[in-house]
Amino acid sequence: MQINQMHGLLFEFGAALQGGAHSMDDAARVLSELAEALPAMVIDTLREQLGRIEALSHDIAEIEHRLAAWRREDEAARRLMAIPGVGPLSVTAAIATIGDAHTFRSGREFAAFLGLVPRQSGTGGRIRLLGISKRGDVYLRTLLIHGARAVLAHHKPLAEPLQRLLPRRPFNVVVVALANKMARTIWALLAHGRTYQTGYAGHPA
Repeated sequence: MQINQMHGLLFEFGAALQGGAHSMDDAARVLSELAEALPAMVIDTLREQLGRIEALSHDIAEIEHRLAAWRREDEAARRLMAIPGVGPLSVTAAIATIGDAHTFRSGREFAAFLGLVPRQSGTGGRIRLLGISKRGDVYLRTLLIHGARAVLAHHKPLAEPLQRLLPRRPFNVVVVALANKMARTIWALLAHGRTYQTGYAGHPA
């Protein structure tokens, strides 16, 4: 957000930077070029903002370095990283969220905890599915849904059950089904000390 603010402020003064955090490398040069045209107070304020961005970027890089080292050393993290669609952020969030995997009786219960199960409504014995419940850990659920969407878009060839399901159901329904299966696979690997087998997460719940 601070980077976007810096982009916006500089753009107002006629200086356009390329997108992304790397564009801050050019910000100091741009500020020097604007120094003669803008009041000193404005330049000083922008330089303070740039300093905060640089400090924050350094802190983020340090945290990412520590997390990468932890993932390399942690056996459970290495096993989870083998699941298609489960990346570094998902691994970190999953292990932090689950803690002791046996807190949950099953992968289905863990998926329900994340809100990756259908809500139900009905009377007179007739049940309607209303979409996912969206309860539980929003952050991890979001990561798994993004991961599932990436698998469906880029991981080819898809498992046969997914190939059969995609033409018959809306894309987002398949995304959530795969995210549900990914959550259940995460739980199984942590609860039983298993290693991921190719295709294990390919069958939507």
